[in-house]
Amino acid sequence: MILIFCAPSGSGKSTFVKYLLENYKNFELSISATSRQPRGKEQHGVEYYFISAEEFRKLINEDKFVEYEEVYTDYFYGTLKSEIERIQQKGYTVIFDVDVKGGLNLKKIFGDDALSVFIMPPSVEELSRRLHGRGTDTEEMIQKRVEKASKEMEDAPYFDKIIVNDKLPIALKELDELLKEYKMI
Repeated sequence: MILIFCAPSGSGKSTFVKYLLENYKNFELSISATSRQPRGKEQHGVEYYFISAEEFRKLINEDKFVEYEEVYTDYFYGTLKSEIERIQQKGYTVIFDVDVKGGLNLKKIFGDDALSVFIMPPSVEELSRRLHGRGTDTEEMIQKRVEKASKEMEDAPYFDKIIVNDKLPIALKELDELLKEYKMI
């Protein structure tokens, strides 16, 4: 199976992915491609494949993506077909850490072969506080992310499971139980 994690930016989905990768050996993260600039200490080939908007468009035209989205003007995110093949050839379960539109697209593509999980922030106010706490974005970008998050949270019911990330230990226990139910761990 394929495991899809989606959430508004700042909801903690990367924390869930890190937890799985550190505690279970049968998962590997699909590294997404993006045309945005690295934030903080992000590295090419680790958190993302950082490529220019022009190169991204070229790869789109060459049908190299399973799915992609232009989230903001010239800010593309997408899943390379080669990344899924690389992980599946090792015999691992592919984990996707993607935005909500990407997650919905991946679920449509993979159907019952994918488990889609929406990580819900406790509130929009808490989400804003978390984004400010990161210290990686401008105030204008944080406001864009918060506005987008409010809309994305409306799509939560379209996912197989919603986990509210209010108290992390409880949320992680809920994730473990879900993965046992789906025989992924």
